[in-house]
Amino acid sequence: MNSKSIYARLYALTTGILLTLVFQAASAQQQSATKQLSLSEAISLSIQNSKQLKVSQAKIEESNAKLKEANERQLPDFSVTGAYMRVTEPNIDLKIAKDNSGGTGGGGTEMPKVNSAAYGMANLSIPVFAGMMIQNGKKAASYLATASRLDAEKDKEDVMQNTIAAYANLYKAQQSVNLMKQNVKQSSERVKDFTNLEKNGLLARNDLLKAELNQSNYELLLMDAENSLKVANLNMNIMLGLPDNTVLALDTTIFNSSSQVDARGIGEFEQLAYQNRKDAQSLQAHEGAASANVKSIKGEMYPQLAVTGGYVAAYIPNFLTITNAVTAGVGLKYNIHSIWKNKSKVAAANAQLAQIRANEAQVTDAIHMDVYQSYENYLLSHKKMDTYIKAIEQSEENYRITKNKHDNALATTTDLLDADVANLQAHLNYAFAKAEAIVAYNKLLQAAGILDQSINKQ
Repeated sequence: MNSKSIYARLYALTTGILLTLVFQAASAQQQSATKQLSLSEAISLSIQNSKQLKVSQAKIEESNAKLKEANERQLPDFSVTGAYMRVTEPNIDLKIAKDNSGGTGGGGTEMPKVNSAAYGMANLSIPVFAGMMIQNGKKAASYLATASRLDAEKDKEDVMQNTIAAYANLYKAQQSVNLMKQNVKQSSERVKDFTNLEKNGLLARNDLLKAELNQSNYELLLMDAENSLKVANLNMNIMLGLPDNTVLALDTTIFNSSSQVDARGIGEFEQLAYQNRKDAQSLQAHEGAASANVKSIKGEMYPQLAVTGGYVAAYIPNFLTITNAVTAGVGLKYNIHSIWKNKSKVAAANAQLAQIRANEAQVTDAIHMDVYQSYENYLLSHKKMDTYIKAIEQSEENYRITKNKHDNALATTTDLLDADVANLQAHLNYAFAKAEAIVAYNKLLQAAGILDQSINKQ
């Protein structure tokens, strides 16, 4: 093998190693990308990237365009038409009075040859009265634009609440992994201690197997917790529009402050709901639009009055020229058939109005139930937190006592492992309760229609 071949192979090998190292470094950097994420930032990102809110914004733009269209109906109608035509030689017989000599007034001259014609017209119409259809159409479009905006605000609060729930779920998943890792580490140390005791004849083989089985169970639970964490992290990244491989580090201080109880009572929250709920306000706007629609349809039974004006010009070579023909007047239109044909339209519009009013009554009951249920769930979450705090104290003391008894051969290994599981469950319950208290409180604010206001104040 010559030196050139050796150098070529060394060069290729070196290049391959360098590329591999660069790829591994880039891959490791992507896998370890970590983002510090506060709850307020999560809400802001979810609002920016929400597909649902983009649809809502498109609906707002559509309703605003329809409102503009309704306003433009009161503007004058102006049209310009014109035409140029080539024609064959027509037979023209002017029906005008002949003179005493038997000829025409033109002295018996030949009729001109006409082979083309051109004309132009401009028409202007200004509506004066149209049975209030234009004004009621503007009112209906304005109400519908308001309803679209209110629906979008409700969708925004739904997105915010979903983000808070996802943030809490991610926190619970992270806490589960952390607690499971601690227990796996603790159970591993216990297995080592039990192994030494069993070798020295101070512990039964069966007790060592129980400890090893306990460790295996914790490892399985850790695998499940890590899998749930990956799914929760990916779900959060999708909601926020972040890369899938972003590892989110949450601000856990917000969950430590969840023990504070809002001093407002259920009556105040319910009153706020009736004042601020966007779904109720949206239905009120829809009621206004339906009422204006009824009046607009009734307006079809009235005559329509407009001021009109126009200009006409025409030119037929060798025959006719018209210029400066300006017209002005008043136009009246009355569809008599609307007297008997409009009744069904009015009935349908009134039925739609009645349906919306019935929906308003349903929403009022739903608001009452939603606030009551959300308030009770909020109080229950705090009661659970207080209970779980006591449970942690009890489980830790129980584990300490049981371990001392086990060390002195006064308690079985089963008792020790049961105490360990109870202690783990108490810590998990408390971590979950803190997250659920945050979700329950914000759900109460959403039920009261003040979630957006509260988030903006933070």
